[in-house]
Order: sequence, then structure tokens, then C-alpha cells
Amino acid sequence: MTKRLYSVVAAALVVSALAGGCGRSSSGSDTSGAAAAAGKSAKDLVPESVRKTGELRMATSEGYPPMEMYKEGTQELIGVDPDLAAAIAAKLGLKAKVTNAAFDGLVPGLQASNWDIAMSSMSDTEERRAAVDFVDYFNAGGAIMVKKGNPEGIKTLEDLCGRSIVLAKGSSNLAIGQRQDAKCADKMKIIQSEDAPTGLLSIDSGRAVATIVDSPVAAMYAKETGKYDVLSEQYDAGPWGIAIDRRNTGLRDAVAKAMQELIADGGYRQILEKYGVAANAVPEVMVNTKPWK
Repeated sequence: MTKRLYSVVAAALVVSALAGGCGRSSSGSDTSGAAAAAGKSAKDLVPESVRKTGELRMATSEGYPPMEMYKEGTQELIGVDPDLAAAIAAKLGLKAKVTNAAFDGLVPGLQASNWDIAMSSMSDTEERRAAVDFVDYFNAGGAIMVKKGNPEGIKTLEDLCGRSIVLAKGSSNLAIGQRQDAKCADKMKIIQSEDAPTGLLSIDSGRAVATIVDSPVAAMYAKETGKYDVLSEQYDAGPWGIAIDRRNTGLRDAVAKAMQELIADGGYRQILEKYGVAANAVPEVMVNTKPWK
């Protein structure tokens, strides 16, 4: 899945859906934010339409450890995203209900009110902000993964020119590869996989010599399998966000306040440390890449 990004066409469809889609109406206005939330708790800010359900419905797309994955031998979703969603829900006085869904259906599902928030290693991008607001919670960039020992001697993106590589559909890492391919005199052969684990199978089989995966995820796969090397440079490093329908500013501010409380009491860092990704923490509450205020 990688640090995933819709194509321009998909972004246009999302904008269209926003204009005519259904869903919960906004509980706030464009003037809402940290100033309006001063003196209130996260629980105080929860819109009544959400409060009365007793649940914070979170959607994710499994298969991207340590961010979202199944607990071994079960269908229980664990990882940074489910754990943080549960902690946010607790601050809101709600219970988290986690749903696994296709990544490219997460934003449309928000607009259709199938869930309240989406957390799935989703990059906070201008294209996506046409449809959703983001409460940013993680910083990461894409890194090149190769077979252990790097037999092809790949060092940079330029070294991928003329080679077969595998990249996850709908991902910003796919966009990184495509931008580089546009510069290559000798074009790449780009194979598109459903997700990062499937892409690694193409490296195992020799169909591809490299992939690009978000740095914390790449490091985890390399450590757990011992089959890959991860190059040190990161590309397009930036924030990942909790996506919320942009019409629902009340819930956005409640989630931002919950993040503020979790940062203050250490609960946020504790979750990141549990999965070995504390270095990817955001230093303060950010909404749409800017400090929340």
C-alpha cells in the first residue's frame, strides 16, 4: 500500500463526489479550531451525531505493518493506526470500531458516512484535502527496498531506470517511481502490486529488482525477514494524517483535541514506542500540515 496517493483522475472524482455526496453534516464552521476548543476537553467537542452512536468508526486497509496488520493467527486488527484510533476514541468518550476496507475506498467511504475517520498510512496531500481534512499524526517518506546484498548495486532513484520495479497501486510511492520514470531515457518497467507484501514477492521471484515502501514499514519488513536491504535516502517525506470528511469540522476538531491530550499525557508516544516508530512522531498537533490553531 505504501504512503498512498490517489491519481489526478481519482482526486477529481473525489471532488465530484464531495459536491453531491451524502453524509453527516458539519457540526462546526471554517472558524472552528484550537481557539474555539480552548477550555474544552476532546469529549466536550464530539458532535452529537457521533456521540449518540457511542462509537468512533475507523476504517483502515490491513497489510502494512507496523501501522495496520492482523494479530498473528487472528482477525484482530492491531498496529499503530488501530491502537491510536482506540486511544483517540477513549479521549472522546467513545469506543473504537475498526473496519478493514480497500485503500482506494477509504475517502469515498468517509463521504458516504460509512465510517467517521480513516487511518491507513495516508499521506496528507493537497489533492486529498479537496475532500477531507487531516489531523496529522506521523512523519515518513518512501525508501527503496532491494534484495539482501543489493546485487544490482542500486543507490538512487536514477539507478532504477531501465529496470523492472514493483510499486503499490494508488500509492505516493508509485507516484515517486512514475516521476522518476518520466526523467529516464531508458524507461522502467513498472509492475503494480496490490500492496507492499505482494510487491516483495515480485522481488523474491526475480520479476522486479526493487520497490519503494514507506521507511518505517520497509525497515520492519527487512528486519523481520532478513531478505531485503533498505536504502537510507527517503523521498517525499511528509505527514500522514487521520482523514475526516472536510464537511465535518466538529469531529475534526474533537480528534485534534484528543491528539493534543494524548501528546500531553504521553499516550501518543507510548503507542509509537510500542511499535518502534517513535522517531516518526509529530511534535505538535497539525491539521492539514499546519499547526492547529
